[in-house]
Amino acid sequence: MTASIDRLTAATVHLDPPLAALDLPTLHANAADLVRRAEGTPVRVASKSVRCRAVLEIALGSGLTAAGGFRGIMSYSLREALWLARAGARDVLMGYPTVDRAALAELGSDPTAVERITLMVDDVAQLDAARAAIGTDRVRPRICLDVDASLRLGPAHLGVRRSPLREPAAVARLARLATERGFAVVGVMFYEAQIAGLPDTSFAVRMVKKASAAELSTRRTAVVDAVAAEVGPLQIVNSGGTGSLEVSAADSVVTEVTAGSGLYVPTLFDRYRAFTPRPAMFFALPAVRKPTPRITTLFGGGYIASGPAGKTRVPAPVWPRGLKLLRNEGAGEVQTPVTGGSAAELAVGDRVWFRHAKAGELCERFTEVHLVDGDGTTTAAPTYRGEGKCFA
Repeated sequence: MTASIDRLTAATVHLDPPLAALDLPTLHANAADLVRRAEGTPVRVASKSVRCRAVLEIALGSGLTAAGGFRGIMSYSLREALWLARAGARDVLMGYPTVDRAALAELGSDPTAVERITLMVDDVAQLDAARAAIGTDRVRPRICLDVDASLRLGPAHLGVRRSPLREPAAVARLARLATERGFAVVGVMFYEAQIAGLPDTSFAVRMVKKASAAELSTRRTAVVDAVAAEVGPLQIVNSGGTGSLEVSAADSVVTEVTAGSGLYVPTLFDRYRAFTPRPAMFFALPAVRKPTPRITTLFGGGYIASGPAGKTRVPAPVWPRGLKLLRNEGAGEVQTPVTGGSAAELAVGDRVWFRHAKAGELCERFTEVHLVDGDGTTTAAPTYRGEGKCFA
């Protein structure tokens, strides 16, 4: 990480923080590692963990479709999916259901978008909402069925609360109802958050992950067989996340895995044993005051990540080393005081580098990211927000 910070500091020394910067050599190393871990299974890029078209192009090529082991985008908004499809992306899978009537009507009126975008559903009500918004039965949208991938141990539920679909018969029934309503069922998705999103820091956690993977593999095969019996062979069997690529890719029924956070590597991925975290994305804040000799106050910084409120969602100061947030103030909307380490040596005008707890969410705070190559060449690339887009 020291080499990355040194490179970013030298390349952006003429710029005034706050600013976000991405170390491209590290990004490329992370991309190669994701492809290696997928062991030949195509990696779909989760756009919500990127939120910068220039970075999507680094992974997927200028056509935003496929390159070097990456294939397709998993989007988080239908308006985003439409925007990306019109920018050239030919394979956009929605990661979540939508009831955006205007966007659904727009999809139905655009034959190219209908071919390029696959909707995600887990309930017949979503099918009915889509059909009503599209307003014609001549359009046959592509859909993927989201299947609950959590682990159930008695009353315990390990994983996220996503789809109500779980058992093969229920998934097959929805596939049949979708076909009857004029949709093309092309795939199924399983997101095993209890494997992908849980650091494997203890023996107990690793055993739970192993048990979950075994249960899901058996059930996933049964689901795929049941759905295929209704609609024919599936194009998409999607699974995984940055933290579980090896596990998902090892299942022969899986046709693709999804990852996004592994490109930037935020702090939530620091405690995984399955791969080596290489932080690539950072942001810098300027020192603006010295309330005491041992405390330096920075401008901005209150970029709190989504999820359960707590210490794991707070940005972390990483350079100079040894700095920490004040317990009673934390990271503030307008000012962030730091102490410890070399805080006493920081002067007004100096900068402090941070890492965000999650990946793409940082891009909602900046209109551009400075992409820094190995030779120090710097390119300012607009984020989604910088392109005037705010999808969620």
